[in-house]
Amino acid sequence: MTATGSILYLDGVSVTFDGFRAINNLSLVLAPGEMRAVIGPNGAGKTTMMDIITGKTRPDAGQVIFGAETDLTKLDEPAIAALGIGRKFQKPTVFEPLTVWDNLLLALSGDRRPRFTLWARETEDECQRIHDILKTIRLGAQIHRRSGALSHGQKQWLEIGMLLAQEPQLLLVDEPVAGMTDSETAQTAELLVEINRTRSVVVVEHDMAFVRALGVKVTVLHEGSVLSEGSIDHVSEDPKVVEVYLGR
Repeated sequence: MTATGSILYLDGVSVTFDGFRAINNLSLVLAPGEMRAVIGPNGAGKTTMMDIITGKTRPDAGQVIFGAETDLTKLDEPAIAALGIGRKFQKPTVFEPLTVWDNLLLALSGDRRPRFTLWARETEDECQRIHDILKTIRLGAQIHRRSGALSHGQKQWLEIGMLLAQEPQLLLVDEPVAGMTDSETAQTAELLVEINRTRSVVVVEHDMAFVRALGVKVTVLHEGSVLSEGSIDHVSEDPKVVEVYLGR
């Protein structure tokens, strides 16, 4: 297995916390433009894997390569984000007093924060980018609404939009449909498929119907390593997966 031709390459990655091996010789390859779903029981290492990719946790061993040859284990979190890796955590973190528009304006790539005020004039290009994002995240009708007044699902979409504003090449999304209605869950699957047309995506999720709706390759983690990999039908019928995860 080599990193050539991949956007993300993990090989032989391990990390131990207080004697507990959270990630155990984990290897994973993501092709440019691919969306991958990652599933597994609680404690399987899904979040720790995301922490390692984004620089929050340093592995004890192994390679984590982004693009052609960038070694992510040697970079901190801001440097990794600047490379084009965006992460959405399970709980949405939007600026609730601000409108949907202002949240997206604040998030646009190119650090606006030092000069940003609510009275700053956005450029024509910035306006177009925000409108494009609003269309993608299905919040065009909520443009002037205070973000704190959005539904849980809409806040999740807004946070995804805020990540898109930073122009990531790779988007890591942690349990995006937890707490969503069935309608919001279906729309989120459509939204991620649409995003995947222009960037690579890794989705960690428990909702198997949602994973099936994505229609992508699935990696099953267990005890910090890959237990099974393939289509949703393939992993659902794998006796090892049924025993440790689906059979519960």
